[in-house]
Amino acid sequence: MSKKNPGIANLCNDLLINSEVEIEIIVQYATRIGIDIAIIGPEAPLAVGLADALENAGIPAIGPKRLAAKLEFDKAWTRKFMERNNISGLPAFGIFNKQEENEAHQYIEELGDVAVKPAGLTGGKGVKVMGDQLPDKDAAKAYASELLKSDVIVIEENLKGEEVTIQAFVDGKHLAFAPSVQDHKRAYEGDLGPNTGGMGSYNDAGYLLPFMIESDYTQAKEIMEQVVRKIKEETMEEYRGILYGQFILTTGGIKVIEFNARFGDPEVMNILPLLETDIIDIIEAMTTQTLDTVDVRFSSKATVCKYCVPAGYPEDPVKDAPIEVGDMGDAILFYSSVYEKEGVVYTTGSRAAAVVGIADSIQEAEKIAQAALTNIKGPLECRQDIGKQLLIQKRIDHMQSLRG
Repeated sequence: MSKKNPGIANLCNDLLINSEVEIEIIVQYATRIGIDIAIIGPEAPLAVGLADALENAGIPAIGPKRLAAKLEFDKAWTRKFMERNNISGLPAFGIFNKQEENEAHQYIEELGDVAVKPAGLTGGKGVKVMGDQLPDKDAAKAYASELLKSDVIVIEENLKGEEVTIQAFVDGKHLAFAPSVQDHKRAYEGDLGPNTGGMGSYNDAGYLLPFMIESDYTQAKEIMEQVVRKIKEETMEEYRGILYGQFILTTGGIKVIEFNARFGDPEVMNILPLLETDIIDIIEAMTTQTLDTVDVRFSSKATVCKYCVPAGYPEDPVKDAPIEVGDMGDAILFYSSVYEKEGVVYTTGSRAAAVVGIADSIQEAEKIAQAALTNIKGPLECRQDIGKQLLIQKRIDHMQSLRG
């Protein structure tokens, strides 16, 4: 990590303050202190090949090697990969480079209603869709032109439906799936405002969200299993680590929004507290491709995760402001993009801290999370509506109308 995160630091016997993409320094550190297994959390080090370098140093890594991690850091490659391998859930899409600006504009006209995405990593903030951040086709063309100055872009049909996240432990051959979670990307209540890295998320007791049916979950799992098989065939690298599938349930069935090569933030905070199986047993099985011999279990509880973010986030956030954390009650606190200096915790400009409530129902979990949020003080904002019955019923009604 590049700054001292108090949540992580307090759990460590030792730590290194450094950029997560300086591979040589990380490998030297891991070798010097005798790391048995490395777990790679963020996407940036996967994109520069940290898993490859650790494996070459004799340290098993929970995180795919660079060729397999392209599934996340190259959206254009991923869409072509899905197309080549006839993987289900592929939306209509086109890929364009800076010499193809006119063709990109023509494709926007052809589809009529689009999402425009940079091909590379954007921290969840680069995608813009018509009807939300892009009011019309002219705005979509202008955004495409802006992105094309520095990146390849992917233009896709604007999918309408309800989003679902499913995460899985993967040992290269076998997958162990977690309960479904729904993230809330938009900055403001009522799903308004710019995209963020995620303002909060929730899951229901069991494996399905309130608006899902069993076949939704089954189809998503089948897609992820197919991806793991085909990655090995294409890259000759077995996909080992965490596979995150973001799906959307539409009138045309389940579609793939994207894959991530690591846990989702905030969605991981919903599922790991529910994990009943010893995570060390899971990790060791992932390194030996024996995940199928481990009974990976999650408790049947609902959770609600809510983030507090610096005032003005994401466009003009307050930075380097002190925050105070009081009584969390029954909630779990997760420090995110903050740093500690001389015993004081400061914001960095990104999401500051998250709280997670766990209970038998979403409504009870939401109350636990909300009560904890009121005891985090500072120039902070949060979405009050995540996990509220009104917003969840809106999702249920929406999905019922789409299913006819």
